[in-house]
Amino acid sequence: MTAPDRMRLGLPDLGIGVGLRLPHYEEIFETRPKVDWLEIISENFLVPGGVPLANLDRALANYPVIQHGVSLSIGGTTPLDFDFLKSLRALLRRTKSPWLSDHLCWTGIATVNTHDLLPLPYTADVVRHVAARARIVQDTLEVPLALENVSSYLTYTSSEMTEWDFFRAVVEEANCGVLLDVNNIYVSSQNHGFDPNAYVDAIPAERVVQIHLAGHTNYGDYIIDTHSGPVIDPVWDLYRRAIHRIGPVSR
Repeated sequence: MTAPDRMRLGLPDLGIGVGLRLPHYEEIFETRPKVDWLEIISENFLVPGGVPLANLDRALANYPVIQHGVSLSIGGTTPLDFDFLKSLRALLRRTKSPWLSDHLCWTGIATVNTHDLLPLPYTADVVRHVAARARIVQDTLEVPLALENVSSYLTYTSSEMTEWDFFRAVVEEANCGVLLDVNNIYVSSQNHGFDPNAYVDAIPAERVVQIHLAGHTNYGDYIIDTHSGPVIDPVWDLYRRAIHRIGPVSR
Protein backbone atom coordinates (compact mmCIF):
# COMPACT_ATOMS: atom_id res chain seq x y z
CA MET A 1 0.00 0.00 0.00
CA THR A 2 1.44 3.37 -1.00
CA ALA A 3 1.43 6.49 1.15
CA PRO A 4 -1.30 8.16 -0.97
CA ASP A 5 -3.44 5.02 -0.52
CA ARG A 6 -3.13 5.30 3.25
CA MET A 7 -4.07 8.97 3.09
CA ARG A 8 -7.17 8.10 1.07
CA LEU A 9 -8.48 5.43 3.43
CA GLY A 10 -7.14 2.78 1.06
CA LEU A 11 -9.30 4.08 -1.81
CA PRO A 12 -8.07 4.77 -5.36
CA ASP A 13 -7.91 8.04 -7.27
CA LEU A 14 -10.26 7.23 -10.15
CA GLY A 15 -9.50 10.42 -12.09
CA ILE A 16 -12.15 12.64 -13.66
CA GLY A 17 -15.78 11.53 -13.55
CA VAL A 18 -19.24 12.86 -14.34
CA GLY A 19 -22.69 12.22 -12.97
CA LEU A 20 -24.73 9.69 -14.96
CA ARG A 21 -28.10 11.40 -15.27
CA LEU A 22 -31.00 10.55 -17.58
CA PRO A 23 -30.41 13.45 -20.05
CA HIS A 24 -26.84 12.16 -20.59
CA TYR A 25 -27.65 8.50 -21.30
CA GLU A 26 -27.80 8.73 -25.08
CA GLU A 27 -24.56 10.70 -25.37
CA ILE A 28 -22.66 8.47 -22.95
CA PHE A 29 -23.87 5.17 -24.33
CA GLU A 30 -23.44 6.13 -27.99
CA THR A 31 -20.16 8.06 -27.91
CA ARG A 32 -18.42 6.64 -24.81
CA PRO A 33 -16.79 9.95 -23.85
CA LYS A 34 -13.29 9.86 -22.43
CA VAL A 35 -14.14 10.22 -18.76
CA ASP A 36 -12.64 7.92 -16.18
CA TRP A 37 -15.73 7.00 -14.18
CA LEU A 38 -19.42 7.70 -13.62
CA GLU A 39 -21.39 8.62 -10.51
CA ILE A 40 -24.95 7.36 -10.07
CA ILE A 41 -27.71 8.31 -7.65
CA SER A 42 -28.16 5.03 -5.78
CA GLU A 43 -31.88 5.49 -5.19
CA ASN A 44 -32.57 5.56 -8.94
CA PHE A 45 -31.43 1.94 -9.22
CA LEU A 46 -32.95 0.32 -6.13
CA VAL A 47 -35.40 -1.64 -8.26
CA PRO A 48 -35.80 -5.39 -8.89
CA GLY A 49 -35.11 -5.13 -12.63
CA GLY A 50 -36.20 -3.44 -15.83
CA VAL A 51 -34.80 -0.49 -17.78
CA PRO A 52 -32.93 1.24 -14.91
CA LEU A 53 -30.77 -1.79 -14.18
CA ALA A 54 -30.31 -2.51 -17.88
CA ASN A 55 -28.95 1.03 -18.30
CA LEU A 56 -26.76 0.59 -15.24
CA ASP A 57 -25.27 -2.58 -16.72
CA ARG A 58 -24.55 -0.69 -19.96
CA ALA A 59 -22.64 1.89 -17.93
CA LEU A 60 -20.78 -0.76 -15.94
CA ALA A 61 -19.64 -2.41 -19.16
CA ASN A 62 -17.50 0.63 -19.97
CA TYR A 63 -16.84 2.61 -16.78
CA PRO A 64 -16.24 2.23 -13.06
CA VAL A 65 -19.34 3.44 -11.20
CA ILE A 66 -19.53 5.17 -7.81
CA GLN A 67 -22.77 5.21 -5.81
CA HIS A 68 -23.96 8.55 -4.42
CA GLY A 69 -27.06 8.75 -2.24
CA VAL A 70 -29.62 11.39 -1.31
CA SER A 71 -31.82 9.75 1.35
CA LEU A 72 -29.61 8.11 3.97
CA SER A 73 -30.56 10.87 6.44
CA ILE A 74 -27.47 10.17 8.49
CA GLY A 75 -28.32 13.03 10.84
CA GLY A 76 -31.95 12.10 11.34
CA THR A 77 -33.51 10.92 14.58
CA THR A 78 -35.60 8.18 12.96
CA PRO A 79 -33.86 4.79 13.40
CA LEU A 80 -31.70 3.71 10.48
CA ASP A 81 -33.67 1.81 7.83
CA PHE A 82 -31.92 -1.56 7.57
CA ASP A 83 -34.12 -2.67 4.68
CA PHE A 84 -32.85 0.37 2.77
CA LEU A 85 -29.26 -0.44 3.76
CA LYS A 86 -29.76 -4.03 2.61
CA SER A 87 -30.89 -2.73 -0.80
CA LEU A 88 -27.87 -0.44 -0.99
CA ARG A 89 -25.57 -3.35 -0.17
CA ALA A 90 -27.14 -5.47 -2.91
CA LEU A 91 -26.59 -2.63 -5.41
CA LEU A 92 -22.99 -2.29 -4.23
CA ARG A 93 -22.43 -5.94 -5.11
CA ARG A 94 -23.62 -5.16 -8.63
CA THR A 95 -21.66 -1.94 -9.12
CA LYS A 96 -18.56 -2.92 -7.10
CA SER A 97 -18.39 0.72 -6.06
CA PRO A 98 -15.33 1.01 -3.77
CA TRP A 99 -17.12 3.54 -1.57
CA LEU A 100 -20.58 4.99 -1.12
CA SER A 101 -21.35 8.65 -0.45
CA ASP A 102 -24.30 10.53 0.97
CA HIS A 103 -24.94 13.90 2.58
CA LEU A 104 -24.22 15.15 6.08
CA CYS A 105 -27.81 16.15 6.75
CA TRP A 106 -31.27 14.95 7.68
CA THR A 107 -34.11 14.50 5.18
CA GLY A 108 -37.23 13.90 7.24
CA ILE A 109 -38.91 12.48 10.32
CA ALA A 110 -40.51 9.02 10.60
CA THR A 111 -42.48 8.44 7.39
CA VAL A 112 -42.23 12.06 6.19
CA ASN A 113 -39.48 12.61 3.61
CA THR A 114 -38.94 16.27 2.73
CA HIS A 115 -36.90 15.33 -0.37
CA ASP A 116 -34.45 18.01 0.69
CA LEU A 117 -30.99 17.97 2.27
CA LEU A 118 -31.53 19.77 5.56
CA PRO A 119 -28.60 21.10 7.60
CA LEU A 120 -27.85 20.04 11.15
CA PRO A 121 -27.11 22.05 14.30
CA TYR A 122 -23.36 22.05 14.88
CA THR A 123 -23.12 20.67 18.41
CA ALA A 124 -21.06 18.01 20.18
CA ASP A 125 -24.20 15.94 20.81
CA VAL A 126 -25.01 15.89 17.09
CA VAL A 127 -21.42 14.94 16.27
CA ARG A 128 -21.74 11.86 18.50
CA HIS A 129 -25.18 11.02 17.11
CA VAL A 130 -24.13 11.23 13.46
CA ALA A 131 -20.81 9.46 13.99
CA ALA A 132 -22.47 6.52 15.71
CA ARG A 133 -24.93 6.11 12.85
CA ALA A 134 -22.16 6.46 10.26
CA ARG A 135 -20.16 3.66 11.89
CA ILE A 136 -23.23 1.39 11.75
CA VAL A 137 -23.76 2.23 8.08
CA GLN A 138 -20.17 1.42 7.21
CA ASP A 139 -20.28 -1.87 9.11
CA THR A 140 -23.55 -2.81 7.41
CA LEU A 141 -22.54 -1.88 3.86
CA GLU A 142 -19.00 -3.24 4.22
CA VAL A 143 -17.54 -0.36 2.18
CA PRO A 144 -16.25 3.05 3.32
CA LEU A 145 -18.81 5.84 3.64
CA ALA A 146 -17.97 9.36 2.45
CA LEU A 147 -20.07 12.21 3.79
CA GLU A 148 -20.70 15.30 1.67
CA ASN A 149 -21.11 18.84 2.99
CA VAL A 150 -24.46 20.30 1.94
CA SER A 151 -25.37 23.80 0.84
CA SER A 152 -27.52 25.50 3.48
CA TYR A 153 -30.03 28.31 3.72
CA LEU A 154 -30.56 28.51 7.48
CA THR A 155 -28.55 28.16 10.67
CA TYR A 156 -29.40 27.07 14.22
CA THR A 157 -29.08 29.23 17.33
CA SER A 158 -28.01 26.08 19.19
CA SER A 159 -24.83 25.62 17.10
CA GLU A 160 -21.64 25.56 19.15
CA MET A 161 -19.02 25.48 16.39
CA THR A 162 -18.40 26.33 12.76
CA GLU A 163 -19.65 24.04 10.02
CA TRP A 164 -16.11 23.00 9.09
CA ASP A 165 -15.22 22.12 12.68
CA PHE A 166 -18.43 20.11 12.90
CA PHE A 167 -17.69 18.33 9.60
CA ARG A 168 -14.17 17.45 10.73
CA ALA A 169 -15.38 16.20 14.12
CA VAL A 170 -18.00 13.93 12.56
CA VAL A 171 -15.74 12.24 10.00
CA GLU A 172 -12.91 11.80 12.49
CA GLU A 173 -15.14 10.26 15.17
CA ALA A 174 -16.90 8.07 12.57
CA ASN A 175 -13.59 7.21 10.86
CA CYS A 176 -15.19 7.81 7.47
CA GLY A 177 -14.35 9.69 4.29
CA VAL A 178 -15.19 13.12 2.94
CA LEU A 179 -16.88 14.01 -0.32
CA LEU A 180 -15.92 17.67 -0.55
CA ASP A 181 -18.37 19.79 -2.55
CA VAL A 182 -16.60 23.08 -3.23
CA ASN A 183 -19.69 24.64 -4.81
CA ASN A 184 -21.70 23.89 -1.66
CA ILE A 185 -19.00 25.58 0.41
CA TYR A 186 -19.27 28.67 -1.78
CA VAL A 187 -23.09 28.68 -1.69
CA SER A 188 -23.20 28.42 2.10
CA SER A 189 -20.45 31.00 2.54
CA GLN A 190 -22.41 33.55 0.53
CA ASN A 191 -25.67 32.76 2.32
CA HIS A 192 -24.15 32.90 5.81
CA GLY A 193 -21.24 35.30 5.44
CA PHE A 194 -18.20 33.14 6.26
CA ASP A 195 -14.83 32.80 4.51
CA PRO A 196 -14.95 29.79 2.14
CA ASN A 197 -11.14 29.59 2.14
CA ALA A 198 -11.19 28.94 5.89
CA TYR A 199 -13.54 26.02 5.26
CA VAL A 200 -11.29 24.47 2.59
CA ASP A 201 -8.22 24.96 4.77
CA ALA A 202 -9.84 23.19 7.74
CA ILE A 203 -10.95 20.02 5.95
CA PRO A 204 -8.94 16.89 6.93
CA ALA A 205 -7.20 16.39 3.59
CA GLU A 206 -6.31 12.77 4.33
CA ARG A 207 -10.01 11.85 4.46
CA VAL A 208 -11.12 13.44 1.17
CA VAL A 209 -11.85 10.64 -1.30
CA GLN A 210 -13.86 12.66 -3.84
CA ILE A 211 -14.62 16.24 -4.88
CA HIS A 212 -17.84 17.61 -6.37
CA LEU A 213 -17.89 20.61 -8.67
CA ALA A 214 -21.07 22.19 -10.07
CA GLY A 215 -22.91 25.39 -10.83
CA HIS A 216 -25.53 27.27 -8.83
CA THR A 217 -28.18 29.98 -9.24
CA ASN A 218 -27.66 33.46 -7.82
CA TYR A 219 -30.85 35.24 -6.73
CA GLY A 220 -29.08 38.32 -5.40
CA ASP A 221 -29.78 38.13 -1.67
CA TYR A 222 -29.07 34.39 -1.62
CA ILE A 223 -27.82 31.63 -3.90
CA ILE A 224 -29.09 28.08 -4.35
CA ASP A 225 -27.25 24.90 -5.26
CA THR A 226 -29.15 24.07 -8.45
CA HIS A 227 -26.33 22.35 -10.42
CA SER A 228 -27.32 24.56 -13.35
CA GLY A 229 -25.16 26.87 -15.39
CA PRO A 230 -21.36 27.00 -15.57
CA VAL A 231 -19.01 26.79 -12.62
CA ILE A 232 -18.12 30.39 -11.73
CA ASP A 233 -14.57 31.67 -11.22
CA PRO A 234 -14.70 31.91 -7.39
CA VAL A 235 -15.74 28.24 -7.22
CA TRP A 236 -12.90 27.29 -9.57
CA ASP A 237 -10.57 29.21 -7.23
CA LEU A 238 -11.84 27.15 -4.28
CA TYR A 239 -11.37 23.98 -6.31
CA ARG A 240 -7.75 24.90 -7.07
CA ARG A 241 -7.16 25.65 -3.40
CA ALA A 242 -8.66 22.30 -2.42
CA ILE A 243 -6.59 20.35 -4.94
CA HIS A 244 -3.43 22.13 -3.76
CA ARG A 245 -4.16 20.99 -0.19
CA ILE A 246 -5.51 17.54 -0.93
CA GLY A 247 -3.59 16.36 -3.97
CA PRO A 248 -4.84 13.88 -6.59
CA VAL A 249 -8.31 12.61 -5.75
CA SER A 250 -11.39 11.35 -7.61
CA ARG A 251 -13.33 14.31 -8.93
